[in-house]
Amino acid sequence: MVRVRFAPSPTGPLHIGGVRTALYNYLFARQNGGKMILRIEDTDQTRFVPGAEQYIIEALDWLGIEFDEGVHIGGPYGPYRQSDRKPMYRQYADQLIRDGWAYYAFDKPEALDAKRKEYEAQKKTFQYDCTTRGAMENSISLGKEEAQRRIDAGEPYVVRFMFPDNIDITVHDLIRGDVTMNSRLLDDKVLFKSDGMPTYHLANIVDDHTMEITHVIRGEEWLPSAPLHVMLYKAFGWQAPQFAHLPLLLKPEGNGKLSKRDGDRLGFPVFPLEWHDPKSGEVSSGYREQGYLPQAVVNMLALMGWNPGKREGDNGANPVFQEIMSMDELIKLFNIEHVSKNGARFNLEKAKWFNHEYFQQLSDEQVAAYLEKQLGEHGVTAAHDYVVKVAGMMKERITFPGELWDTCSYFFVAPTEYDPAAIKKRWKPGMTTHMAKVIEILHTAPFEYDALHQAILEDYIKGNGLNMGSVMNSLRLAVVGKTVGPDMLTLVMMLGKEETVRRVQRAIDTIGEVSE
Repeated sequence: MVRVRFAPSPTGPLHIGGVRTALYNYLFARQNGGKMILRIEDTDQTRFVPGAEQYIIEALDWLGIEFDEGVHIGGPYGPYRQSDRKPMYRQYADQLIRDGWAYYAFDKPEALDAKRKEYEAQKKTFQYDCTTRGAMENSISLGKEEAQRRIDAGEPYVVRFMFPDNIDITVHDLIRGDVTMNSRLLDDKVLFKSDGMPTYHLANIVDDHTMEITHVIRGEEWLPSAPLHVMLYKAFGWQAPQFAHLPLLLKPEGNGKLSKRDGDRLGFPVFPLEWHDPKSGEVSSGYREQGYLPQAVVNMLALMGWNPGKREGDNGANPVFQEIMSMDELIKLFNIEHVSKNGARFNLEKAKWFNHEYFQQLSDEQVAAYLEKQLGEHGVTAAHDYVVKVAGMMKERITFPGELWDTCSYFFVAPTEYDPAAIKKRWKPGMTTHMAKVIEILHTAPFEYDALHQAILEDYIKGNGLNMGSVMNSLRLAVVGKTVGPDMLTLVMMLGKEETVRRVQRAIDTIGEVSE
């Protein structure tokens, strides 16, 4: 059975690049009838941030990325938090040492710093590897007896992996094909520390093996570590999972990875939910709080680095990309081998477009629920059926739910001020007379759309050779307070005769007659 995992570290809020990694794992698992696991990798306790783990769980839940096993729901391969698995890692580090794949290193930080400076003076870069390990303080150069004496004396140490000298290591990647690197280019990474905690590299491999992970789908920043991971599987005599390294999410201008530090600085969130930093008190915006719908965020992220391929256009030609896809459609169409090798630029306008498209898919009742909440916040009450009708009429103008009040408020509250620019442009001399005539028609003509269209637009405006745009936009200014909104007569029918008359009369009294 296909088993994949999303394994974030609780060092802060979940970046949308991490969300995309979780999403691709989820799509792959569901497409293949497999299992999705959430594992928290907290081996680096110095970077632990309170609240980060719960934030990760809440964010993924909001986005509809579901797990079959994990730190929050349990499962047969637990525990799913690495700090809870601490006792098991020691035996694997010991096994590597016994089998000649690892060694103890006692080098003090100041000695390592001195060695780096020595190499820098020669315009070289120091690397703890097969060419330098013999000159350092470790169980290879010191011998087993001296190494054991130091351990027994309580001297701090780390366990390093021992790469064989000058061998080619090939990693087969589902996205990138074969990636080969020579062992002389790789440093002997630390696997285990004397405080009893493994580093990411050892814990990651042991956990993936013991949890029977079949596919490791992660960001390309882990590609340089893949040769080490492949060699660790070989050292343990285990079957390695298949690897897939996802391309980076890039800044809109394309120059560099979209980082956590870019949150808000570039004008858009880089976190799924709002984050309150417990240390600094700083607040970073989130997609949820900015009014993005979770299905829009999922659809947007799915297409940042992957697409389902082209299909024929409506006329049978001009192949086009399918862009709007539900989670079920994404699961059906997703193909890990079609993920791009190149980084994907973030596009804010495209993100807004996705949200607009998904907002249009909401029912009038769902939009009305957003609108009723905002009405309450402004101390306004209205009949539910009327709110639903307004929501259905106006939702095509909305990208974010938070725009509803500004876009629809005039359906519920008469204007008390009028756009000065619109007055200057539209409210010409004699307009008070024309508006008074509109009031007269509203009182005398049948209050029906077609009848008012005939009486106001055809008989009065066209019949008297008046400027249609000037009169109708002045009417809109009187009713709305500005020259925006839906079809004017549709709005009049929504507001009713008495309310429309009140608004037009107030505009006459407030704006009054103007001169050239």
